[in-house]
Amino acid sequence: MRKWGILISVFYTLILLALIVPGASLLALYKFEGWGKLLGTVTEAYGDWMLWLLIAAVLTSQALLLFLSVDTSQKRLKPRSHILVSVTVGALLIALLSSAVIWSLGFAIRGEGFWKSLFDKEVNLLFFWGALWVLWGILFYLYFRNSSAVVTWLLKGSVLELLIVVPCHVIVRRRHDCSAPLATSFGIATGIAIMLLSFGPSVLFLYKKRLDSYLPRPFPSRGPV
Repeated sequence: MRKWGILISVFYTLILLALIVPGASLLALYKFEGWGKLLGTVTEAYGDWMLWLLIAAVLTSQALLLFLSVDTSQKRLKPRSHILVSVTVGALLIALLSSAVIWSLGFAIRGEGFWKSLFDKEVNLLFFWGALWVLWGILFYLYFRNSSAVVTWLLKGSVLELLIVVPCHVIVRRRHDCSAPLATSFGIATGIAIMLLSFGPSVLFLYKKRLDSYLPRPFPSRGPV
């Protein structure tokens, strides 16, 4: 199972770096001006440390969720530690989805002035993410301490986020906003990335469950004749 987990993690990393990030860069462009312009935009995006922080957070979350899916017996982690890891990871990813929704709605409603009035500095951006992370962490712990449906909520949250962000992206593109498509394209990329992320642990969990059903069951012992 660990080999399958590593394979899924590598495949997801390739999709994230080779498809989702360039796709978001393409969506952020006002119009397609050739592959050279797109390559320059992608290269500039990869030079931003904030992007690598997000990529590291998503990839680490994906690996932890896969580890928890394989360790369904909770033998490697204590039950409370198992819950805390799931809650921390789930809250982080939901915080990313929530921030993407808030930014997309803000740009769609208020236009270009939304970002300058609230998120003009990177420290404000990190503080906003951290506040959402803590808030969702508390809510998740209260709700999921007797449940293990974090991955299901991630899938539902990513679908809901895309249903909100995609129309916002259409609105800001039709208005010909300058910086607004950056936020909405980030929202689309984040929704797709977390949706694909949620499939990995689910598939691995079902695969392990099917393998466990094939294990030979011990014959019941007969009593004295």
